Amino acid sequence: MLKKKERYTVAVVGATGAVGNEMVEILEERDFPVERLRLFASERSEGKTLTFQESEIPVETLKEDSFKDIDIALFSAGAERSKIWAPIAAASGCVVIDNSSQWRMDPEVPLVVPEVNAHDLKKHKGIIANPNCSTIQMVVVLKPIHDAARIKRVVVTTFQSVSGTGKKAMDELLQQTTDILNFREVKCNVYPHQIAFNILPHIDKFLDNGYTKEEMKMVNETKKILGDDSIKVTATTVRVPVFRCHSESLNIETEKKITPNEVRAVLAEAPGIVVFDAPEKNVYPLPIDVAGKDETYVGRIREDDSVEHGINMWIVADNLRKGAALNAVQIAEKLVEMAE
Repeated sequence: MLKKKERYTVAVVGATGAVGNEMVEILEERDFPVERLRLFASERSEGKTLTFQESEIPVETLKEDSFKDIDIALFSAGAERSKIWAPIAAASGCVVIDNSSQWRMDPEVPLVVPEVNAHDLKKHKGIIANPNCSTIQMVVVLKPIHDAARIKRVVVTTFQSVSGTGKKAMDELLQQTTDILNFREVKCNVYPHQIAFNILPHIDKFLDNGYTKEEMKMVNETKKILGDDSIKVTATTVRVPVFRCHSESLNIETEKKITPNEVRAVLAEAPGIVVFDAPEKNVYPLPIDVAGKDETYVGRIREDDSVEHGINMWIVADNLRKGAALNAVQIAEKLVEMAE
């Protein structure tokens, strides 16, 4: 476990990426007890600086001894780098909170959303996994419903923004939009098809079962986080021409009957959720309203009449914040609370 201190030495690995940048900003916003901040990225970023608490912090390249005296390391540098460097960091006595897919389904590594399963942090052996962005916002909503009425099955369709792929994808959407509006040829580098003014039912690689890796992440991670393999989950993940925020259409089947008003009441009391649901006044969550927010917004809550105990809803969250950087920092905050 983390040793109790007044302030901690914190590292951000992958600091110059979209999520890494967000991690640095959130550490400052939430006044995390940072004694010293170290920033790491690839060789091409060495010499750059990022601003933290009115100081310019230099970006360093990782070395074998980089994690000496670091208490907590927030990783957002991809699975390959995490596979190499997270065990090195953990062996140095540092607690790693990793945003990649590398450790999520490792049975020895807790997969944590603080509002849902913070208790699993007690099991960590130096590495903690941050779930997939689309899974995080979904399980925040599923947990209170599961506690109230026990979920049997979830059908989810996601509408995921290009920032989930990274800065190059955001640049590509902007460039393609500009080119189309100026009657220029559209070039595709990040995605296999044009993303501007289009929708791609394809996130990550296709697997032998016809699903994509992203879809199977949602299936497997949901069961691990909720600690219940009996929940049936099926997912279709879709990339949409939105810069920031993932939206999801959820269909939930429960064992016990739960009405839409009961769902609203349960979710209104749950941490990290805003019920934003008055469709008669055109009030429902939209990416343009949720961008930059910490909470998961829920609306369009209604009964599914096609099954005995069914509920439909629409959820939106900022994928760079709750879907990645914020969740990692919240895990770090829980570790500080639990420090001995």
